[in-house]
Order: sequence, then structure tokens, then C-alpha cells
Amino acid sequence: MSRGSVAKPQAGPVVLRVESLSHEGRGVARADGKTVFIDNALPGEVVSVRIVRRHGRYDEAIAERIDRPSPERASPGCEHFGVCGGCSLQHIAPAAQLAHKQRMLLEQLQHVGRVAPAEILSPIAGPVWGYRRRARLGLRLVPKKGGVLVGFREKSGRHIADIRRCPVLRPEVGEHLLVIRELIGALSCADQVPQIEVGVDDAGPVLTIRHLRALTREDLAHLGDVSRRHGWRIYLQPGGIDSVRPLTAGQQPLSFAVPRHDVRLQFEPLDFIQVNGAINLAAIDAVAALLDLRSDDRVLDLYCGLGNFTLPIARRVARAIGMEGEAGLVARARANAERNGIRNAEFLVADLTTARPPSWPCNKVVLDPPRTGAIEILRRLELREVSIVVYVSCNPATLARDAAVLVQEHGFRLAKAGVMDMFPHTAHVESLAQFVR
Repeated sequence: MSRGSVAKPQAGPVVLRVESLSHEGRGVARADGKTVFIDNALPGEVVSVRIVRRHGRYDEAIAERIDRPSPERASPGCEHFGVCGGCSLQHIAPAAQLAHKQRMLLEQLQHVGRVAPAEILSPIAGPVWGYRRRARLGLRLVPKKGGVLVGFREKSGRHIADIRRCPVLRPEVGEHLLVIRELIGALSCADQVPQIEVGVDDAGPVLTIRHLRALTREDLAHLGDVSRRHGWRIYLQPGGIDSVRPLTAGQQPLSFAVPRHDVRLQFEPLDFIQVNGAINLAAIDAVAALLDLRSDDRVLDLYCGLGNFTLPIARRVARAIGMEGEAGLVARARANAERNGIRNAEFLVADLTTARPPSWPCNKVVLDPPRTGAIEILRRLELREVSIVVYVSCNPATLARDAAVLVQEHGFRLAKAGVMDMFPHTAHVESLAQFVR
């Protein structure tokens, strides 16, 4: 949405009835012939709002009083809700959040792709608190507020929210933000540390500190002391991604297990992994089931990353090939295959927006693209011998667009689709779709 103009002060609140929920989770109402998008409002509610920004065709508002609440309204579980920009749907009951995301998926498939699944999959859901194992937190030294602020951007997007705890982060990290605040505040370059990447793997918390000025000997000793006291592994990032180094030699590598498929994946601190570990394991199981794997299958996994889907699949098929644009991830995928004793998996580096896929005869395909989707590779894929395509999506709009290509140009039908609650309390919609001949 465009920035628009700041609304002039109102004589009093405007009372509106909310008609629906927008894709980003705001209530939608009508006033004086214009659409109004309302923060903290749900369908069916009557709310008193303050207009905060005006545009040519719509206005933006905040619900300051809920005159008639929806039965789907919930009490936010975070004290920073409304200020922090990390989660926007905490005022909606988790089941209603899932139903909203399912509607969004089906609407996009219908309106953009002109397709509808023959079967709607049951949502893949898990814990709605303490689920997030990866996050990039902003840091800023603000002496007037008592030191270093640690958190996500404020809802307005201009400042770092002053967060003391985060209930969506894994508690090993989310309950210790004040410790992280003190950790950074004690550094000689506290004003030159813009962000910290926090994570939790199977062995515990990991912190990757981005620092724009060299650390002193005293800084390093301080970090080492905190690392030993809390059992945290600490990495330092003085420059780009390639500059990341462990604070101390011999730190245990980062990894997570996929027990049902007898696979363990190692990764580097800044590598992409799914932030919700429980949903990722369920997604691996779901992808394998939707592929209907057989021992003689040959599976192509596009946008394979570390081998998250490729290696579990390889345990059950004749051969699996993963393709990925980032050379570092491909190197880690190959190493993961070797560590797991998997000999029938191959990994290739390729820019999937321009590269031609291998002429290798596969009969099943997995797509797990970024938000921009897989339109370029779909235009070049030879799929005549492919019986099943499983698409893992983080953007229902590009999934819907790509679904139209699979159905109209490649002759598939959309057999099944459904959502995964990878990011509870946010408007992000992750989904799975199965296309069959």
C-alpha cells in the first residue's frame, strides 16, 4: 500500500461494522463510499475507529474500542502486541487464523489460477507459542531507554521495538532477551552492532553477532564468559556472510534431525532453514506421502537448499536430484548426503530463473521456491513423463499463478491443496499442493 497522507484529527470516533478480513489480517469496512482497512478488527464486529491515514481510494484506521466483539477474538499472548511488528494476528483465535489462511489460499487459486483442488487437505498445525527457532533481531543503543534495544521492528517500521521477552521464539531464546541486551550492551562497540541472528538447533541456542567494528580482547573474553555460563554457541560476523566465524574453536556444528527418515542435516548459522521445526518435520512427511513414493521412483527436487526434502526422499526411491542456486547450500547438501550414507542423491548448482533443467528422466518433482514462485523453471521443464508434482509454497499468489501453468500448459490437475501453519499469529500463508496426471 502507498503511504498516503496522515489523517487530520477527528471530531470523534467513527463507528463501523467490519465486513471481512484482508489478506494481511486487517478488518475491512466501508465508510462514505471508501474501503477502510482497520487494525485490530475482525469480521462481524462493530468497532469505533480512528482514521490514521487517507488515500485516494481507501483509508487506514485503528480500532480504538470494540463495541461488539467477534466470538473469534482472542486475548493477545504477548505484552508487546500492537507495538511490535512481528505478529499481527494474535487477537484472532488460532483455529480462526488457520481458517482465514485456508480461505486466502483457495481464493488465490480460484481468482488468480482459475483452479480449485479436488480435495482440501487438513491443515498442518503445531504449537502456536515458542515455535520459532530462527529470527533476525534488530539492535540499537538508546541510552535514554536504558541501553541496547533488542527486538523486531515496531509496527510503524521506523524503530526497534523495546522487547523484554518474545513468546513466539523458542523459550531458550525468547525468555532471555534481557540477557542478550546486557550481553551486547557490555561490548565496546555496542553502538556498532546492528543485528543478531538467534537460533535454536537440536543442541541449544546459537547467536550470530553482526558487528561493524572490531571486537577488543575484553569483548571476546566477555562473550566467552557468557557463552560458557548460558551454554550458548556464539558466532561473529564482521562482514558479509562469508565472514561468519565461531567465537571459539571446536563448537558443535548446528544440526537438526529428521527421525522418521533417519536423516540429520547440518547447516551454517546463516543458512536458510524453516523457522518452525515441528511444522518442517510434518511437511517432510506430507511431501513424501503426496509423492506416493515407490522404490523405483526418480525424483527431482527444485530449490532443494540443504536437502531438506531431497535426502528423506532419497531413503525411499531409486534416485533423487536436488537443484539449488546457492553454491554454499549445495555444498552443505552434498556433505549431508555423505554424512548420512546416502549414495543415490545428487546435488547441482543452478540459477533456476535461467538454467535449463537436466535431461535426466524423472517421474516425480518437488518444487519449493521462494516467494517469487517457480514460473521461469516451469516454462522450461519437460514434464511429459512426470506423474506427480508437489509444490511447497510460501506465497499463495505465486502458487496460484504457477498452478495455472501446470494445469493449462502441462496437463496436470490440482488434486489436493492445504495450508501449513508455519508462522502462527502472522499473516504468512504456507501451503502444499499436489498436481497429478
